[in-house]
Amino acid sequence: MDSAECPGIPFWHVWTDSEGVSHQTRQTLSNFEMQVISAGNTPQWLSPSCHGEVTVLFSVLPVGWSGPWHENPAPQWVIPISGAWGVETMDGTRVEMGVGELSFGGDQKTKAQNGKSGHLSWVVGEEPCQLMIVQLGEGMTRPALPGLLR
Repeated sequence: MDSAECPGIPFWHVWTDSEGVSHQTRQTLSNFEMQVISAGNTPQWLSPSCHGEVTVLFSVLPVGWSGPWHENPAPQWVIPISGAWGVETMDGTRVEMGVGELSFGGDQKTKAQNGKSGHLSWVVGEEPCQLMIVQLGEGMTRPALPGLLR
C-alpha cells in the first residue's frame, strides 16, 4: 500500500431521514492517519479511536432466515464473517453484502408507513450467514448522515 495516499473503507449506511423513512447510502470511512498502534510497531493507517461503552455480539443466521420489518436495536456496525445477507430499507433500496462488507445500522426512530418500519433482512444463498455486531453506546461517534459529509 502506498503510505502517501490515505485509504478508504466503503460501507453501507442505513439511516433515517427527517420524515422517518429509512435509506441505505454507500459511504466511505476516510479519516485515517499513519500512526503506530503500539510502541515498537510499524506505522499503519488508523482511524480515530472511538471510546465508550460497546456491546459485541456474534450472530448466526440459518439458511432461509428472513426477518420482518424492524429497526436496528442500537446504532451498530454489522460485519459478515461468512456467508451473505441482504437488507432492504423503506425507500426500496436492496443491498446484498458478503464477507467483509460493512454496514452501519442507524435506522432508529423510523415512522411506520405502509406496514414498513426500519428494514428487512435475510440470508442470501445456501449457507448460514455469520455476523459480528458492534453496538455503540450513547455519545459514541457515528458516521455522518448523507448530505452532511465534509
